Amino acid sequence: MAKLTSGQVMPDFPFDTPFESGLTLSQTVSQSSGKTALVFLRYYGCPLCQYDIHQYAKQYEALTRSGGQLLVVLQSDPAALAARMTPDSLPFRLVCDPKQTLYRQFDISPAPSQAKMAGPKTLIKLAKVTASGYKHGEYEGEELQLPAAFVMTRERKLEYVHYGKTVDDVPGPKELAQLLK
Repeated sequence: MAKLTSGQVMPDFPFDTPFESGLTLSQTVSQSSGKTALVFLRYYGCPLCQYDIHQYAKQYEALTRSGGQLLVVLQSDPAALAARMTPDSLPFRLVCDPKQTLYRQFDISPAPSQAKMAGPKTLIKLAKVTASGYKHGEYEGEELQLPAAFVMTRERKLEYVHYGKTVDDVPGPKELAQLLK
């Protein structure tokens, strides 16, 4: 499939979380009173991803003040995540895509090489990650995977589409809060 663009309708898909199975994007989006942000990261063992996930969790109230919601997609296995956390560990759902089906479907490509994964802000973010104490966990999925972020209406119309150019090129909580308004 080609990359998604603003104005398109995000295709529906089934998904599992560490604690729920058989959910669909259309059902989840329509249950929100506002917009939905769908953020694709790498996998839970990635320290950059752990940092982003916990920043989203810390800022979740401000992020969703307008009634929106956040879903974070990871290449992690739902059973492996369920063994590491409880259903109330995070205020949002982790969409598990261990076979990377959604990444391929939405053309969220990996970097061509490890050298091309990093950008000018990567070292700054890595310093924050290290200072926060995040350590690399289990490797899962595509190690060179780049992130992506989408914001859609309750009808799944895409209002924001961003394909990351580096491993750290993903909207932070403040930017997502603005996009969910």
